[in-house]
Amino acid sequence: MLESLRGNILADIDSDDLRVIVISAKGPVFSSGHDLKELTSAQGRDYHTKVFQACSEVMTLIQDIPVPVIAMVNGVATAAGCQLVASCDIAVVTEKSTFATPGVNVGLFCSTPAVAIGRAVPKKVAMEMLFTGSPISAQDALLHGLVSKVVPEERLEEETLAIARRVCQASRPVVALGKATFHRWPRGGMRPTLQPLVSWWITWLSETDRRGYGPS
Repeated sequence: MLESLRGNILADIDSDDLRVIVISAKGPVFSSGHDLKELTSAQGRDYHTKVFQACSEVMTLIQDIPVPVIAMVNGVATAAGCQLVASCDIAVVTEKSTFATPGVNVGLFCSTPAVAIGRAVPKKVAMEMLFTGSPISAQDALLHGLVSKVVPEERLEEETLAIARRVCQASRPVVALGKATFHRWPRGGMRPTLQPLVSWWITWLSETDRRGYGPS
């Protein structure tokens, strides 16, 4: 799925006609993140490296490309799915949407999602999400800055496309420059922070089963 998402993001990235990207999903789950059954020592270090490197590349790609990326969310976003929402430039969500980083409850702390979430919400809100794994509502996500707008389910597409159309009315080079400037100041880019965490995660996973408190 990550490779598919990456390919879709890059499909027409060099075209002047591409002005905005919308990421959405069908069904009650926007994204639940990685399949934890695949993240055991049985798959080996090379597999873990491939998975987390692909995830980090997609998250940083969203930041690096010259057009805004909008998350259109109608459901649950957990772990890397919550990271995806936090990494997007704009997020329009329905009232029934929820957001969580539940890794701590299964012995796999959501360290890489913590980077994007920690940049989107206040520190103590991020810490509560990360240390408890408890979900927050769409309204709380809006209050704390994780999402841009909460709308009724029947108006989700209409509201999202309205924002997209307004973006399209602006100059593409101006928007690209503005996005690049915003992501480099004052917070800096995600790539220098994510790469060490990917290495940490891979080492952790290779030892998790031996410790006895990772996914089974």
